[in-house]
Amino acid sequence: MRHSLPQTHQFYVTAPQPCPYLSGRVERKLFTALQGDGASHLNDVLSHQGFRRSQNVLYRPSCAGCSACMSARIRVRDFDPSRGQRRILKRNAHLERCSNSPWATDAQYELFRRYLDARHATGGMADMDIGEFGAMIEETPVRSRVVEYWRATPAGNVLAAVCLTDLLSDGVSMVYSFFDPDLSADSLGTFIILDHVAIAREAGLPYVYLGYWVPGSAKMDYKARYSPLEIFTQGQWRDLADVDVRQASRQLSERPAVDQVAAIELPSTG
Repeated sequence: MRHSLPQTHQFYVTAPQPCPYLSGRVERKLFTALQGDGASHLNDVLSHQGFRRSQNVLYRPSCAGCSACMSARIRVRDFDPSRGQRRILKRNAHLERCSNSPWATDAQYELFRRYLDARHATGGMADMDIGEFGAMIEETPVRSRVVEYWRATPAGNVLAAVCLTDLLSDGVSMVYSFFDPDLSADSLGTFIILDHVAIAREAGLPYVYLGYWVPGSAKMDYKARYSPLEIFTQGQWRDLADVDVRQASRQLSERPAVDQVAAIELPSTG
């Protein structure tokens, strides 16, 4: 179903489908196209309102009866890694970070396939071929980078982890990351997030956008470990420690999609 604001962007709602995070629930997404000269600005403006990017689309959950998915970001200035997180940083200090333009490579795809086969063999991306992978990396109308992490071996440098990252006006947004499943003991997923905090600090940016935090989901609940964490609720970003999560989870579920669209603040066309 299409919803639009006068002379601006058109928004659509996907058909219901099984929720990938909470068993027995269904999900819908509110989304709009991301294209043209104003794409980076639109990505900025809507990311600040809880939207996420997937290739040339911006989306936000719009599920009837459930709003458990809440956009989350780390407040870089106040972030102090825990003792365990400091150990992970030390354990992976040998990795070399390399930031590139969004261009897919065979090495990335090989690592991506190994990651999916080991950790998400039945997920929605399990059948993604190299062409679809290339589109995920390269079809970006906004400022994006592919952040690679390499480790030295006797046979030469080997790709250990990758993160597709968007550059926002106030932070970095982690679109998708994957890593060598044989190195799971090194906690590379955690390391990538911690290193993006370092990237944001180096660039003088205040936030790292993590995507959606889903309390009660084993796949997504881990994001609460990065404190202070802010979540987007009731039209504003609030510290997770100050939020009644049960109340926040009802913020969109009782609002029709047309009302949700009407409340979105869009860039000025003038």
